Amino acid sequence: MSSVNKVILVGNVGSDPEIRFLERGTAIANFNLATTERGYTMQNGTQVPDRTEWHPIVLWRNLAEWAEKYVRKGMKLYVEGKLQTRTWEKDGQIRRKTEIIAENIQVLYRPADYRSPNNNEQSLSNEEQPTIPTLEVEDIF
Repeated sequence: MSSVNKVILVGNVGSDPEIRFLERGTAIANFNLATTERGYTMQNGTQVPDRTEWHPIVLWRNLAEWAEKYVRKGMKLYVEGKLQTRTWEKDGQIRRKTEIIAENIQVLYRPADYRSPNNNEQSLSNEEQPTIPTLEVEDIF
């Protein structure tokens, strides 16, 4: 029987993506995505506060280049991908980091101050926003 490694997140971008290129020109983008569980009041009156989780998102190749152009802090995104854990040694200690390797991203909301990559001087309303394509993993490889 096969197994499944699937993550689906809807959250807000915490900062503009950081892009870097490997020796052979392969693009990699990284940013954090925040998801928040809303707080509530228990029956006894106890307040439970909002709880925000930060998820490290990694994009490769064409998806990374797309994110460099279109993804900005404050946007609400739908991210679909898989979990991957990296392990390395630093200062004699084993370190681990679990990241979401994105395979599909959709922009759900752009803040009012979103600026078009083609015109940085003019603020655009949602009706005037450029069409941002949805990319899937098949478009990347």
